Amino acid sequence: MLLAIDVGNTNTVLGVYDGKNLLDHWRLETNTRRTSDEYGILLRQLFQVSGIDPGLVRAVAVSSVVPPLQFNLEKMSERYFKTRPMFVGPGVKTGMPILYDNPREVGADRIVNAVAAYDKHHRGVIVVDFGTATTFDAVTPKGEYLGGAICPGINISLEALFQNASKLPRVEYARPPHVVGRNTVHSIQSGILYGYVGLVDGICTRMQAELGFEARVVATGGMAPLVASESKVIHEVDEFLTLEGLRIIYGRNHAS
Repeated sequence: MLLAIDVGNTNTVLGVYDGKNLLDHWRLETNTRRTSDEYGILLRQLFQVSGIDPGLVRAVAVSSVVPPLQFNLEKMSERYFKTRPMFVGPGVKTGMPILYDNPREVGADRIVNAVAAYDKHHRGVIVVDFGTATTFDAVTPKGEYLGGAICPGINISLEALFQNASKLPRVEYARPPHVVGRNTVHSIQSGILYGYVGLVDGICTRMQAELGFEARVVATGGMAPLVASESKVIHEVDEFLTLEGLRIIYGRNHAS
């Protein structure tokens, strides 16, 4: 079995695969102060709740945008799963040419998402990932990673309003009853939701025009479903895109 770990700035998503079958998955807060033993014990508890034998895990694959956690995750993997983890980065075969000016600048999660989306559709794709940042990544019909766009994520925007506007409250990310809010909470929710819908639709439309080929728009990340439900350009939401990408990339590096 394979343990796939996607470490984001806000959340860490984990999944256990038996072949191509995702047995279970979990979402945790990313905490750079958590030790390797804390991670190991926590994972064993999650495995126990799900009825998964941790002794059957033979491999660990990690995509991380939080460098301080690499050492602890490596030690956790070696002690609790008796295997050295594969971290997606330079030297790892992804099967996807990176046409960025400096390929080392591209976040591991963006490459993993692009690999998974192209492997699934085998056509031009744009991946929109609603994480701490909202990222847009374009892949050609030949499976080449071109680049994309990065903007502040939804939670960052909500928190910035609360922190920097004295009279504005912290609100839940949710669909308001009307676009024209009748109170402050609904007004903020309207601005965030429909503002991001407009942002996503606008950037993807401009990307489509610039790319010169039709691209399927795939959304992922915890904030994706609500925006996708209002978007005119998002074709599908794939909750497990990053975990799938980790599974695929691990397989390309350990074909046996």
